Amino acid sequence: MKTWHYAMIVFLGGCSFGVLSTFVKLAYAAGYSMQEVTGSQFLLGTLLIWSVVLLTKQKRVDKKQTFRLLLSGIPMGLTGMLYYQSLQTLDASLAIIFLFQFVWIGTLLEWLIYRKKPTLGKIVSIAVLLVGSVLAAGLLTNGATGLSWEGMAWGILSAFSFSSFILLSSIVGREAPPLLKSALMASGGMITIYLVFPPVFLFDLPTLSGIAPYGLFLGLFGVVLPPLLFSIGMPHVGAGLGTILSASELPVAVTMSAVVLAEAIGLSQWIGVLLILAGIVVGNAGGSKLEKEKAA
Repeated sequence: MKTWHYAMIVFLGGCSFGVLSTFVKLAYAAGYSMQEVTGSQFLLGTLLIWSVVLLTKQKRVDKKQTFRLLLSGIPMGLTGMLYYQSLQTLDASLAIIFLFQFVWIGTLLEWLIYRKKPTLGKIVSIAVLLVGSVLAAGLLTNGATGLSWEGMAWGILSAFSFSSFILLSSIVGREAPPLLKSALMASGGMITIYLVFPPVFLFDLPTLSGIAPYGLFLGLFGVVLPPLLFSIGMPHVGAGLGTILSASELPVAVTMSAVVLAEAIGLSQWIGVLLILAGIVVGNAGGSKLEKEKAA
């Protein structure tokens, strides 16, 4: 498989995350709590991916690697809790802007951990992405309306946890089958959530049956697809470029808000979406060029 194929896989993983905020907002509007939303998402998502694992022949991993992958799922669970907490006090288009800070955080982590200084192309790409994100969130047209310090704090924390999740996806369990790796990371995320928020909703049949459709959708696009796609693509594109490609979640989130929630999206916001896509292209082109130079 060529490098751009892996880049597209990571890109689609980011797109999967982009649909979550809209359906979390729908679940909140239906009267469900953050604990019920995150708990049902990880329960149904983890059951779904383990069902696929059991139906397919997967190479086993040893106990040490299993433990590492379970621990690597902790940032995955934390991201869900922190991001959904921010959605309780921020509009979807504003919460995503704070989660989106993972773009520069991921590059910073790669620099600090691996001493891998970002290239000029990557810096330009991040700058374009951040400018585009401000426009896409409507901050220039709507100002700081709807902002809360609590929501901003949760959003920034979710950006750090999401950056850690992307980083671990690229370095932990590289030799493990992607499907099994994803199932173990999802299990780690579910355990993390249930340690913080015991799943009492499981014993309330009306709540469980009502939240199930939301949990199944969020589980598919938030628990099953992203770690699976990242497990396949991240080891080949690296955490830095992978972080940039994962920025595809923001334009998807804005588009979903317009289509499903019928939110008014102005011209400047659509320009921001186009800038983000341009930044992704610039980052991907820079990463591909660097790989070619290394191979030469």
